[in-house]
Amino acid sequence: MIYKVFYQETKDRNPRRENTKTLYIDIEAKDELEGRIKARKLVEEKTSYNVEYIELLSDKHLEYEKETGVFEVTEL
Repeated sequence: MIYKVFYQETKDRNPRRENTKTLYIDIEAKDELEGRIKARKLVEEKTSYNVEYIELLSDKHLEYEKETGVFEVTEL
């Protein structure tokens, strides 16, 4: 399952919408909740990012993300 993670690059400042960035992670999980938990844990362990939101991408949403040219799965 592909998850889209919205994050701020630092935990030292208050989040600002203008500074929100995204990354995509491929997580193997039995359901959406387990995938979100694994994604958050992975990002928090491997980076200093402040995770705002994690979203499971549907097939249509994934196709749209690929069409925009910004889609790239991040390896952590």
